Amino acid sequence: MKPRILAPLAAALLAATAFDCAALEPLDTFSFRVGGYITEFDTKVRADGQTGDGTNIDLERDLGMNQSNTVAFVGATWRPWEKHEFGLSYYQDDASATKQIDRDIEFDGETYETSSTLRAELDLDAYEAYYVYWAADRDTWTMGPRLGLVWYRIGLGLSLEVDANGNPVGSGGISGKVDADLPAPSIGGSWRWVPGGSDWRLSADLGYFAADIDSIDADVTFGRFGVEWFPWDNWGASLDYTMRRIEADAEKTSFDGNFRFIDNGLRLGVVYRF
Repeated sequence: MKPRILAPLAAALLAATAFDCAALEPLDTFSFRVGGYITEFDTKVRADGQTGDGTNIDLERDLGMNQSNTVAFVGATWRPWEKHEFGLSYYQDDASATKQIDRDIEFDGETYETSSTLRAELDLDAYEAYYVYWAADRDTWTMGPRLGLVWYRIGLGLSLEVDANGNPVGSGGISGKVDADLPAPSIGGSWRWVPGGSDWRLSADLGYFAADIDSIDADVTFGRFGVEWFPWDNWGASLDYTMRRIEADAEKTSFDGNFRFIDNGLRLGVVYRF
């Protein structure tokens, strides 16, 4: 799903019904947001075969894959108790490219020779969940420890279109595909601040984690900084910058190899809150 959403978002916000404004607080009881995520990925992957290591592949440099895109996202937060907040969000992205390679590539047990033309396809789903305990709660700011988890479902496939001698390859030619579920947990902190009497709210989240989970040895770094504006009591807009860096070694049936992944970009959304 890749709608052209930035202009409709602004229109939807302006069309929202205006309410009498109440004082904005650092935390909401519930919020729901939908918007656009301007993504920028930096992906490197090595898919090993049964008898040897694969080639370290940079998806942009080696396969010509453009890793910039604008996709839709949805998210929600819920604070059922005063100091306990839960959040969920989701987005999906995909990319493809066809390129003549300039070196031999070993991928999932198959060898693609220099000067071959390959088609690469990438599918990605990202599910995020978090929990924050707001230990310090003041009139205009709050902060507390945060537990987060982003679960990436990634599928990467390569197929030979033209061999090294310039001969087209039909269906049933050499191809390979790996599917990986990459959990990216993080432990850190969250902060929210409303400058006194304003309708703006600033927020920040940070986290880090390194552990071996389900045959995946992962090193995860996470950071986010955002600003929200609520010209009406229940409706507003949000803008944030998010960055996640994952380096994972996996030994699983569906994916044996190494995955280095940086997911960063700007998210612009419309927010409903109470």
